[in-house]
Amino acid sequence: MSTKDFVEKDYYKVLGVPKDATEAEIKKAYRKLAREYHPDANTGDAKAEERFKEISEANDVLADPKRRKEYDEARALFGNGGFRPGPGGPGGTGSFNFDLGDLFGGGGPQPGGPGAGGFGGGLGDVFGGLFNRTGAGTRTQPRRGQDIESEVTLSFTEAVDGATVPLRMSSQAPCKACQGTGDKNGTPRVCPTCVGTGQVSRGGGGGFSLTDPCVDCRGRGLIAQDPCDQCKGSGRARSSRTMQVRIPAGVSDGQRIRLRGKGAPGETGGPAGDLYVVVHVDAHPVFGRKGDNLTVTVPVTFDEAALGGEVRVPTLGGPPVTLKLPAGTPSGRTMRARGKGAVRKDGTRGDLLVTIEVAVPTELNDKAREALETYREATADEDPRAELFQAAKGE
Repeated sequence: MSTKDFVEKDYYKVLGVPKDATEAEIKKAYRKLAREYHPDANTGDAKAEERFKEISEANDVLADPKRRKEYDEARALFGNGGFRPGPGGPGGTGSFNFDLGDLFGGGGPQPGGPGAGGFGGGLGDVFGGLFNRTGAGTRTQPRRGQDIESEVTLSFTEAVDGATVPLRMSSQAPCKACQGTGDKNGTPRVCPTCVGTGQVSRGGGGGFSLTDPCVDCRGRGLIAQDPCDQCKGSGRARSSRTMQVRIPAGVSDGQRIRLRGKGAPGETGGPAGDLYVVVHVDAHPVFGRKGDNLTVTVPVTFDEAALGGEVRVPTLGGPPVTLKLPAGTPSGRTMRARGKGAVRKDGTRGDLLVTIEVAVPTELNDKAREALETYREATADEDPRAELFQAAKGE
């Protein structure tokens, strides 16, 4: 990335966040925009692809505290016209009484000379080599690979217990046909414009220069003598690979998992990007989920609810458990079977929440009907709705 980018590009505006945005706010903004403009979601849309590159570039700077600090300092120093020499050049009237070349160069003021005991190594150390003295050599900077986002669908049981699933991904990687050289014979020549550095310098005034990617070699430092048919001399090509991804136990529907270093390979020795996997979970015909707890609705007969008893309850992937039902249990009451839920991050399990539902028979034999008629006569004086009407009247 060139110094010009640091001075002229407003990465905060690219991500749509304020300059005092927190790391979490930057991360949230990047994820939202990356999903919207990702090339996989906008096939053939050159504008979306260019926008995605801008978003990724901005995130690479602002998500890294060190690079963000360098960027903010560079913008503060040069973006608003700071440290610009006045009439007469550096050291002239209305300007500085020291040389900007010394300020950004390798050596500080000499003992006994003007400004002795001042800046020492100079502000070049602060900016981590972003600025170079005119004529000083540069080298191509390693580039981090792009982040990749993919999706996977799990069964309900796989989401609760965890699973290893195959995931096929496509991303930019070193061209296999030319081993990333861009040349058919693997013998590219050094770019004569940038002399293999991948960057060109232009005068910025004040004894320092600004660097930009070389347009002739596109920042690679090399030019293919016989361009590769697969990558057209770029050294990069679309690559597909299948990898086994471990989805941890207890993931929920819509959860986004980050796998560091599993994204697209970097360039010129740069680190690989990250892989983000969005998990979708299929519904289960019996069980539901609330956080770390599983849920199930169990029907019981009227006599079990009225008289109490023991009820067998199914569990997910394990043997049934028996719950003791107290006499007079109303329909809708929730009981708890501890340790029969989903796996938590610490390896323990949540609970199984059992909702009791009194089952009403749709057909009765003669004996059952006679028994219920007898029960109705025995409870004729009881009105379960009496309190309801009293409350409605405000009594």
